[in-house]
Amino acid sequence: MTKSTNANEITCFKALALQVTARAVNRASNRAAARAMMRETIDRLAPQIAASVAFIGSDCRLVLLPEYFLTGFPMRESLADWGQKACLEMAVPIYEALGEIAKKNNIFLAGNAYELDPNFPELYFQTCFVLDPSGAIALRYRRLNSMFAPTPHDVWEKYLDCYGLEGVFPVARTAIGNLAAIASDEILFPEVARSLAVRGAEIFLHPTSEIYGNARSPKEAAKISRAVENMAYVISANTAGIANTPIPDASVDGGSKIIDHRGLILAETGAGESMAAFADIDLAALRRDRHKPGMKNLLARQRLEAYTTSYRPGQFYPANTMLDGAVERQHFIDTQRQTIQRLSEQGII
Repeated sequence: MTKSTNANEITCFKALALQVTARAVNRASNRAAARAMMRETIDRLAPQIAASVAFIGSDCRLVLLPEYFLTGFPMRESLADWGQKACLEMAVPIYEALGEIAKKNNIFLAGNAYELDPNFPELYFQTCFVLDPSGAIALRYRRLNSMFAPTPHDVWEKYLDCYGLEGVFPVARTAIGNLAAIASDEILFPEVARSLAVRGAEIFLHPTSEIYGNARSPKEAAKISRAVENMAYVISANTAGIANTPIPDASVDGGSKIIDHRGLILAETGAGESMAAFADIDLAALRRDRHKPGMKNLLARQRLEAYTTSYRPGQFYPANTMLDGAVERQHFIDTQRQTIQRLSEQGII
């Protein structure tokens, strides 16, 4: 990727990981009822975002919403049922409504949703998106690692034909730096962040919904690790609980944070709905450190050629297992069991 030459570039601004409650649509009786619930969520978010940006100041240019903020997650629904009820089309009024929030507040607004793609009519993807201050979509990233949902890797050959490798690992060059997204527990997969970093990513947007507590969990360690090893900011927005499901609301609540490229936690919030996780993003400092020779410049010290032969195609979780269309969720656990068996027979695990 070429170096940015954006004359309107903003190298120092504030970002907010907005921690809000997700309101699940699982109990909605049909698609129309689910859409009405999503619109209620957006109507509730609009004043929260406006008030948060007003409190932080006009230099707040980026707001990240948590995973599941629109719909919750599928529970007993089949792939087909969840796709029909809860998934968005790529061009849909819901995105337009969110775009209006971005326009009114002059911000980049990022989040995560389940999305349909006409190229794969029997599937859906979990999608991270960024809307720019004009309301247009600046970034669309489909989650690559999911336990119980389709991913681009499950239809790898066709997905590459449709979008190419740059569409699998998109980086948006914007007025506030080079943005990329990492969905939920993909923060535990260093290859995802690295593939985005080698394409120029400076800020990782991490919408998540996870357990939070005083003890540092693997995800907490991973957020700091992804920041340090890629010399990039990590902005992580967690849910303030998920309402309208049988699971206790506060099971996934708290700990939204912003981590700088040195691994320092700049802001962090506790439980409940909160705008406390906001901080300065200093791209000039990040770029200065990326250009400075020395031990701390981990990006410039990478010897990636030495590792390529270790990633043999088909050795681990197989690609293209859903090219023939939709399956039931049991497919995912069956495929993982087969992978474990193969790795065991090869003496890898």
